[in-house]
Amino acid sequence: MADLHHECGIVAVYHLPQRGVSRLAPRQDPNLSAWHVPRLLLEIQNRGQLAAGMTAYDPRRSELIHTHKEVGIVTEVFRLNRKADHEALMESLQGVAAIGHVRYATCGDDDRHHAQPFERPHIEKSKWFSFGFNGQLANFEELRAEILARQDFHLSRNNDTEILMHLLAQQFSGDRRPSLETVLERLCARLDGAYNIVFLNAAGDMFVARDPLGIRPLCYAVDGPMFAAASESVALANMGFAPAQIRNLPPGHAILIRRGELEVHQFARSARHAHCFFEWIYFANVASTLDERSVYLTRKRLGEELARQEQLAIDAETIVVPVPDTAKAAADAMAYTLGVPVLEGLIRNRYLGRTFIEGGNRREDRVRMKYTPLPDVLRGKRVLLVEDTIVRSTTMQALISQLKDPERGGAREVHVRVACPPIVAPCFYGIDMSTVGELFAPRYVRDGVLTPESEAQMARALGADSLRYLSLEAIARSVDMPANALCQACLNGDYPTPAGERLYQLALAEARQSTNGPARRTYEAPLAVADCR
Repeated sequence: MADLHHECGIVAVYHLPQRGVSRLAPRQDPNLSAWHVPRLLLEIQNRGQLAAGMTAYDPRRSELIHTHKEVGIVTEVFRLNRKADHEALMESLQGVAAIGHVRYATCGDDDRHHAQPFERPHIEKSKWFSFGFNGQLANFEELRAEILARQDFHLSRNNDTEILMHLLAQQFSGDRRPSLETVLERLCARLDGAYNIVFLNAAGDMFVARDPLGIRPLCYAVDGPMFAAASESVALANMGFAPAQIRNLPPGHAILIRRGELEVHQFARSARHAHCFFEWIYFANVASTLDERSVYLTRKRLGEELARQEQLAIDAETIVVPVPDTAKAAADAMAYTLGVPVLEGLIRNRYLGRTFIEGGNRREDRVRMKYTPLPDVLRGKRVLLVEDTIVRSTTMQALISQLKDPERGGAREVHVRVACPPIVAPCFYGIDMSTVGELFAPRYVRDGVLTPESEAQMARALGADSLRYLSLEAIARSVDMPANALCQACLNGDYPTPAGERLYQLALAEARQSTNGPARRTYEAPLAVADCR
C-alpha cells in the first residue's frame, strides 16, 4: 500500500553507571552506547523516511549534549554506506546516553529545521534539553493560538513538536526546578492526542513516556546496565536483548533515569486504552510484537477472516496475489485456508527510495516504477488481489489497470480483497489522512453501513471485477483485543479524545463546503477549531 504514511518513530539508549560494562556496549565501552542509535533507527525506518536524527549525552565533552539530524533516510543521514564518513560522524556522537528519531510529516514542512530531535540549549544543565516526539497533538491549533496570544511569543515552525518544546521549556523557566514526574503530569493535562516522547538533558536525566491512551506503541528493555527503548520491539530484539527482557511500556507510564537510577513511573490514569489498530495491520514491522500481540499473527488472522467470508467460486485458474509487502501475511493465510495457490504476481522495487525521476509525477508513472506485474504468473488468471487497506484508491486503480493490461499483466479478472474495513474518517493522531474528501470509501458508504451494493460501486470505480472488505468486528478478533481497547476512529468515527471529535466535526463540515479542489488539512483551519469549542 503506497498512499499512507506514519508520522515517526523514537528510540533511546542509556548505559547506567556503576553496574559494570554491558555485554551490549559497543567495543565494550559504555561511552560508545550512543552508537546503537543509527542501528535502532534503521530497524524502525518503516515509521518515517523523511528525516532522521539523534542527540547524544557525554559528560566528558564541553558540549554535553550534541544533536545531529538531517533530511533523508537513516542510511543517508548517518552516512552508513560510506564507512570513513560514518565513523568520523559517530566520533562526534559518543555518549553513555542518546535519543533518536525518524520522521514523516503529518504536520509541518519537510526541511531540516523540522527534523528531530529538537534541542534547546541553555546555560543551566537541567534546562538544556533535547527531545523526540512520536504522534500528533489533536489540540495543536488551540495550543498554538494560546501561545501566540502572548505579545512577545513567536513560533517559527508550523508543527506540534515546536508547541511541545515550548510547553517543556515553560516547565523549566525562571527559578522552577520541577521533577520529571511533575513535568509529565503537567504536560498530560495540556495535551490531547497521541504522544510518545523521549527526553534527554545535559544533566544526564532521561525520560521515555507513553500517552495515557497508548495510541502509539512503545517498548523497552533492560539487560544489566544497558537500557534501550524503541517504538517497536524488533529494534530491541535485533540489538541483542532477549525476548523475555523486552516489555511494552504501559499507557500513562514513563521510564525515568536520574542520577544513574532507573524507575518506572505512572504519571497519568485513563479509563480506557485506544491502541491504533493500524499498527498491527500496516505500520509496524511484521516481526514486531506490540502490547503482547504479534504483528505477524494478527495479519495471518486477517487473512483467515478474508477466507471465511469469500464467496467467489474457486476454479483451477484462481490465484491469490498480495500487494507487497505488508499484505503478504494476510494473503498467504487466505490462500492457505482456501486451498488456492499464492503467487508473487507483483514485484516491488525496494530500492526506489526517495527519488525525483523525470516523468514520474503522474500516479500511473509512480506505480509503474514501484510495482512490476509478472505476466507469466498473471496471464489468463482470476486474481484475488489482497491489499491491507484502501485509503485514497489512486494506487489501487493504477495497479488494477496494470494487472489487466494485456501486455503489462494480462490477468483475466481482478477481485480485490481488503484486509481491513473501509476507511471512512480522518486520523488526527499521527497518520497522514486528515480530511474526509481525500478518502475513497465515504463517497460510497452511507451512514457507516457497508452493503454489497456499495462494494459493487467501489469495484466499478476501481476497475475491479469485485471488491470485498473485512467487517469491523474482524479487526478486534484479529488483534485479539477488545474493541473498546482499540482506536478505530477512521473506521467508525468514534474518536477517543475531545479534540479528535471536534476535528472530525470540522472535517465533515469542510467536506460539505469544499466543492472546488481538495479540502485543507483539518488542523489548518484554526478559526473553525475555535468555533467548535
